[in-house]
Amino acid sequence: MTEHPFIPVIIGTNINAYTMARSFHEEYGVKPIIVGRASLPFTEYSTIMHAYEYEADLHNPKTFVTFLNMVARKYASLEKKYILIGTDDLYVQLIIENKEMLREHYLFNYIDEDLMEQVYIKKNFYNLCREHDIDIPSTYYHSCASDEEFTEEVMFPVIIKPSDGVQYYRNPFEGLQKIYKVDSYEEINEVIRLVKTGGYQEDLIIQDFIPGDDTYMWDSVYYADQDGKGQLISFAQVALQEHAMTAIGNYTALLTRYNEQMMTKLARFLEAIGYVGFANFDLKYDERDGKFKVFEVNIRQGRSSYYVNACGYSMAKLFVDDLIYREKKELAYVKEPMLFSVVPKYVLRKYVQDEKLVQEMNRLIKHGKYIDPLDYKADNLLKRKWYLLMRQLNYVKKYRNSSWK
Repeated sequence: MTEHPFIPVIIGTNINAYTMARSFHEEYGVKPIIVGRASLPFTEYSTIMHAYEYEADLHNPKTFVTFLNMVARKYASLEKKYILIGTDDLYVQLIIENKEMLREHYLFNYIDEDLMEQVYIKKNFYNLCREHDIDIPSTYYHSCASDEEFTEEVMFPVIIKPSDGVQYYRNPFEGLQKIYKVDSYEEINEVIRLVKTGGYQEDLIIQDFIPGDDTYMWDSVYYADQDGKGQLISFAQVALQEHAMTAIGNYTALLTRYNEQMMTKLARFLEAIGYVGFANFDLKYDERDGKFKVFEVNIRQGRSSYYVNACGYSMAKLFVDDLIYREKKELAYVKEPMLFSVVPKYVLRKYVQDEKLVQEMNRLIKHGKYIDPLDYKADNLLKRKWYLLMRQLNYVKKYRNSSWK
């Protein structure tokens, strides 16, 4: 097997961490070092990892830097360059806030702190969207530092969600949901009171609910090199999302689409603001005016972004070509038809409501244009196979018992 001058250090133990590990293993035969707070079966039950390093206090900024520098020294005998990759918002935020202290040991490609504040905080991000002619839903704000009730005139139903997700999840409370769908001012103010009980003091977003089932949701993956030049843009239609109230917005199945106009618009937007690294847009199509409305952009690859790998664009190679070899490329548009899914085919066929979409998925499956990122033939630990089987069976129960509309 070819020796490579790098090893990825992936922070996180979730699905996103596994798909990044798979990407490196598929492309280069390289096994990453996994760093996290605690083990999860996605990465723990695997044969494609070089090592695991756990620290329960990893979310603490001081511990984060100290522990990562310890990991770098521990594996110095490998004589490899470390490519540092975050797999959730908090870890990426910690990398960005501690860039200077991490540069001694690590290579990475993330935006600076000022741009992070503009992109990650939803209130700031929506202002950016307006400046660059990016469509968003009708949106209102309410500060949880205020004792006043929300009284602005809105059309129900509306969605309520935090402007600052990291701070929101640092203040857990009973009844916490990723988003709330409500139908009255009484419900709006009840959610505000509920969120404040956990100590969250930032803005809440109160937003027009765009009608339509899961298939009206859309996803886009973008990568820009260290100089801010776009390297990759994708566009995909969601077939299903998680229906548990704590996980709404996490996609479980999607199909790639080619929409050059929207793909170019999103890529040029991020190039214009100087974005670097991976980004992952969440959008919804509004049939009332025929526009795609952007909800947010994640400052990292998403947990469903592996579909770009299945279409021939390795996420690992994007990092390596940029950070190790400094290769320059033109913006690539993902065009390959592909069905991505982490749920059983039975769930797809039963719970996707659009019959034409079901027929299309069946055709893609028949012609081998189908990928489950967790099902990797090179990773064949028996314990892993058993875990994945149980996970698939659990998805059948989850969707059967779901009440999300």
